[in-house]
Amino acid sequence: MERATHDPARAETVAIMQPYFAPYAGYFRLAAASDLFVIYDCVQFPRRGWVHRNRLPNANGELEWLTLPLEKAPRDILIRDLAFRDDAAGALDAQARRFPLLAAAQPDPHGLIDAFRDLGGTPVDYMERLLERAAVALGIPWRTVRSSSLGVPADLHAQDRIIAIASAVGARRYVNAPGGRELYEGDRFTGAGLELRFLGDYAGSFASILARLLQEPAEAVADEIAANTTLSA
Repeated sequence: MERATHDPARAETVAIMQPYFAPYAGYFRLAAASDLFVIYDCVQFPRRGWVHRNRLPNANGELEWLTLPLEKAPRDILIRDLAFRDDAAGALDAQARRFPLLAAAQPDPHGLIDAFRDLGGTPVDYMERLLERAAVALGIPWRTVRSSSLGVPADLHAQDRIIAIASAVGARRYVNAPGGRELYEGDRFTGAGLELRFLGDYAGSFASILARLLQEPAEAVADEIAANTTLSA
């Protein structure tokens, strides 16, 4: 699959988010609502978050964690510096056996199982490929750049780092998930020449996109995302 290209300097609306492992459908609203999706990989890896793990239904229909086999690393490691264990392919395959959806005989019209099993490159490479495969299946444009490539000063944190990233790609508008309302100050963005907009709460399913696209028509999931992609100040 050819990866979509985009000139970061021409971004009008930007979204910035950590790369997640097969996230829920609502995650893709950020790509749908923006001209450029910045993969936020220059920040500390959150070990209890959704970057490296998700939950899928096991043979009993119960949700169970599926975790990427990462190499042990310092607690302050950045997402961009994550690496797979030497035995990652075998470890991931052993986990996959608990989940019928990931069986080799399962119909895979979007190539998601192939992408799931392809551990080439870094964990960020892996997650980006899987996210792109899902976005293509959903008909959502996938134009990305990694924050670690933008030369943002390491001493910037929180909303100052977000503003610097948005400014680095020439954006005029920043789109964030609804939880960002408690994190950001509108005046700071306005002062930097940025319009701050938020998505509404997601009213759809919170199941992993991997499970949904292996069980449901992609068009139905895409319609659900579109219906939930509205912006407000």
